[in-house]
Parts: sequence; structure tokens; C-alpha cells
Amino acid sequence: MDLARLPQPGSPQLTVGVIGCGVMGRGIAQIAALAGATVRLADSRDGAAAAAREELHATFGKLVEKGKLGQDAADAAAARLRPCAGLQDLAGAHVVIEAIVEDLDAKKSLFASLEDILGADAILATNTSSLSVTAIAAGLKFPGRVAGFHFFNPVPLMKIVEAIGGLVTEAGVVDYLLALGKHWGHTAVRAKDTPGFIVNHAGRGYGTEGMRILAEGIASVPVLDNILRDTAGFRLGPCELFDLTGLDVSHPVMESIYHQYFEEPRFRPQGLTRQMLVAGTLGKKVGQGFYRYAADGKKEAIAEPPQQAKLPQSVWISNERPELAEKVSSLVAAAGVQIESGAAPSDGALCIVTPLGEDATTCCVRERLDPRRTVAVESVFDGSRRRVVMTNPATTPEYLAMACGALGGNGVPVSVIRDSAGLVTQRVVAHIVNIACEIAQQGIAEPLDIDRAVTLGLGYPVGPLAWGDQLGTQTVLSILKNLEQLTGDARYRPSPWLQRRALLGLSLHHKEI
Repeated sequence: MDLARLPQPGSPQLTVGVIGCGVMGRGIAQIAALAGATVRLADSRDGAAAAAREELHATFGKLVEKGKLGQDAADAAAARLRPCAGLQDLAGAHVVIEAIVEDLDAKKSLFASLEDILGADAILATNTSSLSVTAIAAGLKFPGRVAGFHFFNPVPLMKIVEAIGGLVTEAGVVDYLLALGKHWGHTAVRAKDTPGFIVNHAGRGYGTEGMRILAEGIASVPVLDNILRDTAGFRLGPCELFDLTGLDVSHPVMESIYHQYFEEPRFRPQGLTRQMLVAGTLGKKVGQGFYRYAADGKKEAIAEPPQQAKLPQSVWISNERPELAEKVSSLVAAAGVQIESGAAPSDGALCIVTPLGEDATTCCVRERLDPRRTVAVESVFDGSRRRVVMTNPATTPEYLAMACGALGGNGVPVSVIRDSAGLVTQRVVAHIVNIACEIAQQGIAEPLDIDRAVTLGLGYPVGPLAWGDQLGTQTVLSILKNLEQLTGDARYRPSPWLQRRALLGLSLHHKEI
């Protein structure tokens, strides 16, 4: 194909076809028309294309009312929307983007039909989120012109698009889509044709590890969500997120990517979400998921179990990791409690350990502490909004109350969890960083593009590779190695990308020559 014959992405001569006039298709049509392209709308449902045009006209009107769009620009964009009576009306389009049902046979059949309608230089783009671009293109006369162009809902607000080349996609096709996405106001990133591409691949760590923590009985639903929101800065906890997206959407994606990667342990889902899917407790859309929701959609709050709190006479803090001990000391000092400085705790002192990917039991035994009066405290992540205390199986209620009293200074809430390798935040964030490292190792995307895609597509507080650098690559590596050793689960095996950069003192963004 001769891509030089296509109008430039910003040219008023560019005609784009959008097939599938649901929420995703309308969103793509909206940004394309506002950016100056003529957009032909097609849908297999009678009247759907015309209805989509009217809905978009109304959307433009609302943007004008809010002062976000001028009237002339709205009128011009509306005039560029052209409903199609059938696929034949797409003849002459330069780029056609399908946003139909996520079914391989349906997409292959559609593209096969379009080959006899479109010119030889037209690009066929699929908005698939989980299917192989290579598989969609297989069997076509000109598979080299097929590429992925994956947007996220709602398209006008989610300013990220993945451009994906299949095994036989011509490089210039992906280059053109990258330029087109950028012209439409999105951050466009290049990705290899692998399950989940970038965003849905990188997103496997948060939810699956959160569900594993629930399955192990480490934390309850509200405790898990509160910890990850307040100590790591996620907008939603994993249970809140699954309730929002719906398990009818989220669980099949988890299983699909797990199986497409031939049961890779890093992506292993948990049985809980499968059970909830079968039970129909899908989340907010049905009024019940991990939480219950009122008729107006408001979540019914679940309070954490109340904890007794009293001040200990003194606190002994492990000095195995001085930098972590110093952080815990500052938290305890706020409560006005005496901090012991001896190599071993005095009789009766509350003992605090600071695990790095380990559990409280392991730390307690190694340092020969009395397990009945020993707890662990999350000290790697931010404790300004919430403190996390982890018991071991022998911790007594009396000493747990002392820990809550010593750490609950200034009214900061204290969440209590059971013994777990890596507590909660350490294991979740380290897992996220490790998956991103493996995406870089496999060459699925450029390191900086991984971070851009994840922050824009998933709303994480920081890109996973940058997060690994902030925490320290050696710290993340230690967490993962300890998790792997204590659990025996290959899920936590460190990516070579992480291991080599940690050993060499390099950034996770560093690429080899």
C-alpha cells in the first residue's frame, strides 16, 4: 500500500469511517470530527448511525453551554458527521475504525467485507482490547494494512490510545495511526501485538494481587481498599474498582489474559471473582458487588472493625533497616511514647519490626523477639493518612491495642491486617512494578510509553517504572525475592529487566543499546 496517498492526519480531506455506534464508537467519532475529519458512521442496527449523530450533536451543544467549545466549531464538527445506510457508503474512506462486539469471527468477517469496498491504501483499524491484531488480519487479501487502534472509555476524557502492529502490519500504518491519535488530542503509544497490549497487561497486577490478599484472609474488603488508597495513592481500592467496572467485564479479561499467556503465574486470577460472577454480584450496576449500592448508585460504607487502643510504656523498634526504623520512630514519637534504644527490647516493651517483603513471623524469629508482643508496621509507604499494623499468629490483643495506641497519634486511622509476606501495599506495588518491567523486557513498548499509558489509562498515581525508581530498584527487588522465597510462588519471580538494573544501579527507564 502507498501510505503517501493518504491525507495527512490534520488534513480537512481526511475521511474516517467508524463502525459500531455504541459508547466507544461515538467517542471516537466525537474526537475525530472535532479534530477536522469527516466521519462516516456505520452500524448494523437500523437507525443506530443516525441516532449516534443526533447524540453527538447534543453532546456538542452541551460543550458549548459549558464554555468548552465555540458554537462555530460545534456546528462545523456536527456537519462532518455522516450516517451511512450500509457498509458500501464507506467507500472512499481513508481510515476505518471498527468498534463492534469483541468477537474474533465478527471482526474478521467485517474486515473481509470491507476489503471489497475500500481502496487498496485505506487503513483498517480495530479497537479491540483483548483480541490478537494478527489473528484479525489473518486471511485478508492485504493484512499489512490492519492495525490496532485501542481507545479507552470515555474516549474524549481518557487521553490515551494504543497503536498496535500485528506480525505483518506495515510499519508505516502504525506510524500513521500514532500521528492520527496525537492530532486528535491523545497521547499515542506504540505496542506489540501481545495479550492486553500495554494498559490491560500492566493492569493485571493490581486487581489479581488484591484478590489474592482477600483469599488469604489477610485483610477485609474495606481494610484492603483503605490501605491501598491511603498509603499508595490509588484513586480506588481494587474492590471498589471491580465494582465500578463490573465483574462481567473484569473477570473474563483476567481469565483471558491468564490463558493467553499460557497460565503465567503473574496473571493468575482468584476463585472469588469467578464465584461472584456466577452469583451475579457484579458490582455497582446491579446494586451489589464487594459493596452494596443504593438506588441512586451511592456506595454503602463498610466500617473497619473497631480497634482497642492504649499507650505502651515503651516501644522497641528493630534496627535491621535503619531508614525504616527512623520512619516508624517519627510516627511513634507523635504519641509521646518512650522509644528504647537498646540492642534488645526490655521486658514488657512493645516490639515493632519493619519487614521488606517478609512477614512478621519471619522477622520475629530471626531477631529472637517475643512473638506475643511483636507486630510489624508498614514503613516503606506513606503513613501520613493511614498506618498499617500487621500481627503475627501469637500477637496478643493487649499488645495489638498498644500498637494501635502508639501509632494512632494525631487521629490518624490505624488498619490492622493478619500476617502476610509483604504486608499489603508492598506486595501489590512491587507486583505492579515487576509486570511493567516484564513488559519492557519483552519489548512490548518503550519504557516511557509504559508509564504514560498506565498513568493515563489506569489512573495510577505514578507510572510503574518511575514508581520502582522512587522506591529504589533494590528495595523492589528485595520485596519480590522475599515474597518468592516465603511463598514458593513463581508469581513473584523478579523480571530480568528489574534484576539487572537493580544490580547495576540503573533506572528502570534505562534501555540497552
